[in-house]
Amino acid sequence: MKNLIIVSLLLWTFSYTASAIIPNEKDPNTELDTLKLIKKGGYPAEAHVVVTEDGYLLEIHRIPGKPGAPTVYLQHGIFGTSADWIINSAQGNENCLAFLLADAGYDVWLGNVRGNTYSRGHVSLSTDDIMYWNFSWHEVGVYDLPTMINYIVNTTGNPLKAYVGYSMGTTSFYVMASERPEIGNLMQSSYSLAPVAYVKHMKGLLALLAPLANDLKLLVYVLGPGEFLQQNLAVRLLAKYFCYANNIEEKLCINIVFTLTGFDNPQFNYSMMPVISTHIPAGASSKMLIHYGQEIESGYFRQYDYGEAENMLKYNSLEPPSYDVSKLKVPHTIFCASNDWLSQLVDVDKLISKLSIKPTVYKVPYERFNHLDYLFAKNVSKLVYEPLIRMINESN
Repeated sequence: MKNLIIVSLLLWTFSYTASAIIPNEKDPNTELDTLKLIKKGGYPAEAHVVVTEDGYLLEIHRIPGKPGAPTVYLQHGIFGTSADWIINSAQGNENCLAFLLADAGYDVWLGNVRGNTYSRGHVSLSTDDIMYWNFSWHEVGVYDLPTMINYIVNTTGNPLKAYVGYSMGTTSFYVMASERPEIGNLMQSSYSLAPVAYVKHMKGLLALLAPLANDLKLLVYVLGPGEFLQQNLAVRLLAKYFCYANNIEEKLCINIVFTLTGFDNPQFNYSMMPVISTHIPAGASSKMLIHYGQEIESGYFRQYDYGEAENMLKYNSLEPPSYDVSKLKVPHTIFCASNDWLSQLVDVDKLISKLSIKPTVYKVPYERFNHLDYLFAKNVSKLVYEPLIRMINESN
């Protein structure tokens, strides 16, 4: 069973990196970064660089609104970048959340966390240094989000109208709410798309891997020490022969990805695969994935578990401390779905029970809606984006 799980992870890793290595040259969108995609969509684009307290250089992208326009901040998930909110414009601007918000009159800011394509700098460390990758989504919540949000508020002179996070963008948001609750004073409302905090009931491949957290450390070291899904030579060669980018293999690749997120073939546009895989995966630390594995196994939402001896040194406790999400005082809305394997409804309910202020809950009215659909579903605008923008418009 153990070998079967490891083989499954390898297959997913090779398939998911393959089409990024061998993109469809006929699609011009595969050559465009976030700023170029924004400009191609007919919008102005800016890049801003900030430095975190612990020395990481983060690049924030912006679709500037008119002077004084209210600001909305969008935060991507694991393996993602600011491009996640733009890629779906390949299906039309009406399917792109960033463009819809810009059309609605908002000043739109797109974050990039440490280690991804746009945020790989550091004041003293190189990405070749394993110490650079010594972070999880804990550090994203404690350092990255506060740094970017403070910068936006100082630049615009106004608090955020809304924070919108997806997947790990919600995990790090809840970490920030627990560890840096003062940042809540800089926003008027917050929205979680596919919240990932308590994950005991997570389904799919990641859930099967949770009991193997220690073996996973060795596995990710082999694939690339520090950085998970590093595109090294071995992965490139195996990917080339496993998943060459044509119609049959593209469908095989996305179906393997569905083993993590939940299956929803009708809502996925397979012609999008070359563009998506040009941008995703975009870089993440092995520690991020291991931390999620620990959460699945323990059922808690808590800080990284270093083992009893190191926990005593770091936390003065045998067990890592739990995050106190009851400190979240910002008006909050949760978007959830029945077929989201990474954000199971029972785990969402547990999160809701821990919040001191009852959130608004919006269940996507489509039973097959999965974790990936929040970004790439054919009908995502009608199912999620339009209701989300209405809520932001109506928030105080």
